[in-house]
Amino acid sequence: MAHAMRRGPSASLFSTDGKAHPLQDGLMAVTLVLGALAFVTAMFHDLHLISSWAGLIGILTGAYGQYVSVTTRERFALIIGLGASAIGFFLGMAHGGLFGGVIG
Repeated sequence: MAHAMRRGPSASLFSTDGKAHPLQDGLMAVTLVLGALAFVTAMFHDLHLISSWAGLIGILTGAYGQYVSVTTRERFALIIGLGASAIGFFLGMAHGGLFGGVIG
């Protein structure tokens, strides 16, 4: 029982398995960057093209990242990025959309 309660030096709160996951880490980083970009640019009406496209791509990469994620750390960061991407996407759509003012 004491062995089950002991944590090794590589054990962490986010239950990493000690292996490298370059695809998942890349998707996590891209989702976080696109989410931050979409969220920040959504605060400005004139930047709706950037916020809507960055949000849409962030949602798609985050969804695929959730599909292939292995550890809790990856899933946690992906959810943060997905939330920021979704907020940026929806506000960008409300301010003019993906093609607002460019086509038509």
